Amino acid sequence: MLPSFPRLAPLGDYADSPQSAAGRFRNAHPKPANVPEPGARVMWDFFFNKPKNTVPAAPVPVRRLTRAELDAAPDRSLYRLGHSTLLLKLRGGWWLTDPVFSLRASPFRWFGPKRFHAPPIALDELPPIRGVILSHDHYDHLDHDAIGALAPKVQLFVTPLGVGDRLIDWGVPADKVRQFDWWQDIDVDGLRLTATPSQHFSGRGLRDGNRTLWCSWVIQDHDLRVFFSGDSGYFPGFTEIGRRLGPFDLCLMETGAYNVSWPYVHMQPEETVRAYQDLRGQWLLPIHNGTFDLAMHPWFEPFERVLALAAERGIRVATPIMGERVDMSTPREGERWWRPLMDATK
Repeated sequence: MLPSFPRLAPLGDYADSPQSAAGRFRNAHPKPANVPEPGARVMWDFFFNKPKNTVPAAPVPVRRLTRAELDAAPDRSLYRLGHSTLLLKLRGGWWLTDPVFSLRASPFRWFGPKRFHAPPIALDELPPIRGVILSHDHYDHLDHDAIGALAPKVQLFVTPLGVGDRLIDWGVPADKVRQFDWWQDIDVDGLRLTATPSQHFSGRGLRDGNRTLWCSWVIQDHDLRVFFSGDSGYFPGFTEIGRRLGPFDLCLMETGAYNVSWPYVHMQPEETVRAYQDLRGQWLLPIHNGTFDLAMHPWFEPFERVLALAAERGIRVATPIMGERVDMSTPREGERWWRPLMDATK
């Protein structure tokens, strides 16, 4: 059976974007010549020579969510559903970031990174969603089946340039989709959403690399400021985001799926902490970990490394169990829920 790589969907003309050149998007800071390129050996090892400790040896704890609990949740509640998928209640409405509910983050249904755990709540049990916030179109951030299931109950999809065209091509009504370049924003019910730069790449097939833009997001609810990183390598843009829109009460930061062979597009934990400090964050909540096997490091290593670094620097880190409620106004550290599984995984 062949993989379900998508056809080259029609995209808008974004030649006027400062991020666009010759029909493709690009990063603001070019990749240094001395940065390694992932080669065939890296990909071979990724698929066929992975250590056993990249996957938990026992079930990851998940706190099951119910619709009744969500209906009763107070404003400024956040629930981590897995990887970079977060459910946030702001100004009485529910928002989802990068919703991925499928078993695999892959164009294949039978091969590719498989979930460590089920989502804390099923798609059909979710309440009506005021908006979905998308950072880019990679499979571990944009789930075709989830978008199809969500579309009837979502009022608005906010995306970087080109990603919204994908949604429309998949059948999402165009009047539900808003697309943004870096530094553009939108006000929704008094909530301000700003697409901010990141350093990454895009694509879902063999020929569509960088045809859509990638971004991070700033979410402002009156006195509450939240940063959602999407995916990014470390770059000077974090300082600029912090200067223009910070400080941030809560930073939802990529901390996982890193490798020495791709430092330009993903951050090591040391860089995550540095980016968080550039943003002038008050609390760090590590994401992009604990759900999919996307790198060669032990599955629990991102948590351990970022906590050790945070302790050295006096940084407050929230590590909720999947499905556990976080009060965005006053987060707390939470359990070190992965540690009982570490010995069994080694």
